[in-house]
Amino acid sequence: MRRLTTLAAFATLLACCVAGGIASAAAQGAQAQSWPEVKCARYKKAWTDALAHRGTKGLGQEFIERHEAFLASGCATKGDVCPRSAEELDLANMMVVAAMNAGTASTFPPFSCRK
Repeated sequence: MRRLTTLAAFATLLACCVAGGIASAAAQGAQAQSWPEVKCARYKKAWTDALAHRGTKGLGQEFIERHEAFLASGCATKGDVCPRSAEELDLANMMVVAAMNAGTASTFPPFSCRK
């Protein structure tokens, strides 16, 4: 039940962020972003909001660093962020939902465990 409540709160927060991002993009007008740039900006905002909402407790340094590298690349690098703890998996699941709510595919986030 707690997870469902957290996901619902995060989905509401993301909807507000997306609406704000649309207004901001409309205000910029002349400097329209490409779709990959828009997706990355929306995803980056959702990541920042998620960390502000839930904090970093239970998140490993490698998880955070790899995710930050993905964002720094403009969301262009191949996903190699492997959630290992329960907290990392919860956040990864939240980010997949957030990505889909922002209009991207569920495969957009960088989560993948190859080992």
